[in-house]
Amino acid sequence: MITKDKLKALFPKSPDAMVSAMAEQAEPLFREFGLAEKADRIFFFLAQIGHESGGGATMEENLNYSAPRMAAVWPNRFAVNPKAKPPQPNALAKKLERNPQALANNVYANRMGNGAEASGDGFRFRGRGLIQLTGRDGYENVGKAAGIDLIAAPDRASAPADALRVALGFWKWKKANPVCDTGDFAKLTKLVNGGVIGLAERQQWVTKARSILGPDPLGA
Repeated sequence: MITKDKLKALFPKSPDAMVSAMAEQAEPLFREFGLAEKADRIFFFLAQIGHESGGGATMEENLNYSAPRMAAVWPNRFAVNPKAKPPQPNALAKKLERNPQALANNVYANRMGNGAEASGDGFRFRGRGLIQLTGRDGYENVGKAAGIDLIAAPDRASAPADALRVALGFWKWKKANPVCDTGDFAKLTKLVNGGVIGLAERQQWVTKARSILGPDPLGA
């Protein structure tokens, strides 16, 4: 069984409300979304959300950047000379520093289904939840898969009552279960992240999930 104690051991940094909600919902939702059919689907899912959410502790993207950090992360957008080491922040970076809403609206404008900068979509559909769902298209598609109107209520992506269902909606949207069954964890990571960032740490999460939940995570 997936108990609160086991989930707390897996995600010790996660708030009690999140761990409690996940423990209550995990088994029925894993059955609903097909993860219960094979243990690896559960282990791989928990590993991916573990990495993406910092072990269930980070439920909203941190966009409180300094100007030098913006220049380092987005040199082509925020550096005077993108090739300089270290890149120096330009005027736009200095204007947007320590302003999460303005930064999100700028960097996420006209991407992932978002509207222009003035639409506010960048901040409205910033990274949230156990899977760090990002962008209007993602919120719309995952909302449909999860049965939740995330366009009208994007904050539900990170709410304890809905976060697990939303993450599983993402899993369904990305058709992740068949990829799990191939055992290709790198390919699965690309589905989730768009690349293989943090692959080694994600694999460590798999090992930890197996150790805590045992070979039959939904068994007695």
